[in-house]
Amino acid sequence: MAGEKSIKPVLVFDGDCGFCTTTANWITKHSKVSIEAVPYQWTDLAAFGLTTAEAAAKVQLVSGGKLFAGHNCMAKLLLIQPNLFLKFVGAVMVMPGVNPISAKVYEWIAANRQKLPGGTPACKMPKD
Repeated sequence: MAGEKSIKPVLVFDGDCGFCTTTANWITKHSKVSIEAVPYQWTDLAAFGLTTAEAAAKVQLVSGGKLFAGHNCMAKLLLIQPNLFLKFVGAVMVMPGVNPISAKVYEWIAANRQKLPGGTPACKMPKD
């Protein structure tokens, strides 16, 4: 509506993980849409309708009053960009045939983030 202030999307990530922090910083720096990135450890998660377990398990994006987690978060980050190619990639990521593959890729990255650029042994996900 006219006169309404647009609320900036908020990316909630694991601030104890070097890979996650590096990725969140890269996203905020390169996004054409203003995004606030906050470590879940320093955030009032209840204000976003999140629990500590949810925030620790997957990266979260709060956008338009909705929550997007894991690969859906990454797809939404692409979908909100003005670049048509990025929108296309984001849309493909959540298409019915591709969605489960995107989820598995996200799970693999999360499980191996300590081995990725910026990652440290502290980034390793605990075993259930």
